[in-house]
Amino acid sequence: MASTSFPSSGTVQARSPRLSLRWRVVDIVVASVLGVAGGLVFALWNLGYGPVTAPLEAALPGLQALLYAVWLFPAVLVGLVVRKPGAALYGELVAAAVSALVGGMWGWTAIAWGAVQGLGAELVFAVLLYRAWGLVPALLAGVGAGAGMAVMDLTFWYAGSRPEFAAIYAVAAMIGGALIAGGGSWLIVRGLARTGALSRFAAGRELAERTDS
Repeated sequence: MASTSFPSSGTVQARSPRLSLRWRVVDIVVASVLGVAGGLVFALWNLGYGPVTAPLEAALPGLQALLYAVWLFPAVLVGLVVRKPGAALYGELVAAAVSALVGGMWGWTAIAWGAVQGLGAELVFAVLLYRAWGLVPALLAGVGAGAGMAVMDLTFWYAGSRPEFAAIYAVAAMIGGALIAGGGSWLIVRGLARTGALSRFAAGRELAERTDS
């Protein structure tokens, strides 16, 4: 039986009674396709993020991390679609690998970032026992991915930065993660479900059933 929709009050969405740990072939294929698409978005964002984020950095150093969350969305998106343990981590790793393969400026170090960012989202879905998939879980997964990004960036790119910068950067990364990776992925899933592209996934069936009811 499909789970109910997320209440507008923001409480956690209804949960499916049974968790399947087994990945189907379609799960692997769709997760890979979404991860590759995310990696191509990364490649484009790598080329243009500087001018876009510069005004935020000039206004308040560290605030640029709000938009760095574009690098986080495959983790949440794949997690919301596939709904299996490891999906969020897999989606972010595939995206990072594709970004590196097409000549990303950070090369294969992107894999390390992808692993930690994906793990941040994965841990949120794990805490929710892989049973809650509405807007609030998506936002929280985005926060988790943003926290992972902040840890990596502040450890390696901004090592020794002032505490106030680190605090602003971390908070901005998590807010951006919630809004862009979390909320954005939730909207993408709903859009894909409306086209029928997710008919073999619970996310697609749930929306179809709500529409029919």
